[in-house]
Amino acid sequence: MRLVTFSDGEGARIGLHDAESNTIVDVTAGSRLPKDMAGFVALGKNGLPRARRALKTGENRLPMDRVKLLAPFPRPTKNILCVGKNYHDHAREFHASGFDASAGKDAIPEVPILFTKWPNSVIGPGESIPSANDYTNSTDYEGELTVVIGTGGRNISEKDAYDAVYGYTIVNDVTARTLQNRHKQWFLGKSLDGYCPMGPCVVTADEIEDVTQLRLLTKVNGEVRQDAYVSQLIFDIPTLIATLSKVMTLEPGDLIATGTCAGVGIGFDPPRFLKPGDTVSVTIEPIGTLENPVA
Repeated sequence: MRLVTFSDGEGARIGLHDAESNTIVDVTAGSRLPKDMAGFVALGKNGLPRARRALKTGENRLPMDRVKLLAPFPRPTKNILCVGKNYHDHAREFHASGFDASAGKDAIPEVPILFTKWPNSVIGPGESIPSANDYTNSTDYEGELTVVIGTGGRNISEKDAYDAVYGYTIVNDVTARTLQNRHKQWFLGKSLDGYCPMGPCVVTADEIEDVTQLRLLTKVNGEVRQDAYVSQLIFDIPTLIATLSKVMTLEPGDLIATGTCAGVGIGFDPPRFLKPGDTVSVTIEPIGTLENPVA
């Protein structure tokens, strides 16, 4: 199912996107179900029968032109955990760029590089990336498949990791490269207001037979910049979940952005940073396309 957070002027709530009719079915109308995505995810399988019934009956159906899609987890959001240099080709291009503050002897990391993004960085589909917030004029894009944690916990083993996954969404890990490099720790360069576009929906894990076969495609102004498969990750999803849960309790609705592939702006010579008037789209089917203009 394609779960969305939407608003029609009467507050944010949870809906299902019916691709066949291109409508939104309000699954929380007239019910006691949580109206926020994190709360809905925390219900696990218990919230899905209501959603399936609503989709089948078509009750509380809204046309797309009457709603606004929001980030699946709007501000204030859940934890946004991120992985750096997690595709071989991107690790090499970033290592060669001179902007890699974590650079050591080798381009390929021996263990996952982990960081977070500030909750206020989250924006939804169609919202503008405010590049003026980057006073260094080095704003870059990073399309990423993002895991939505369902069953949380600690010490989740790799063999049980997929049981902890509720579904998947898309994050564009927009980055101010100069700040990322200057401050060594990546947090500041990754956490500018509006630098975490997210969406357009959460696709539940049961809809995806093999997540490693998903294709990530990023375009800037219609030009393909990134094109890779999730199978090319250096550290796969079970490894990431196991690594994180060894030291922290993962909770329902927590997000793990799994890393970006080659083709980011810093990888070009000269770099091709984003500028006002650009449009960035990240597509991962069956999740859809996350598109944002640059302001």
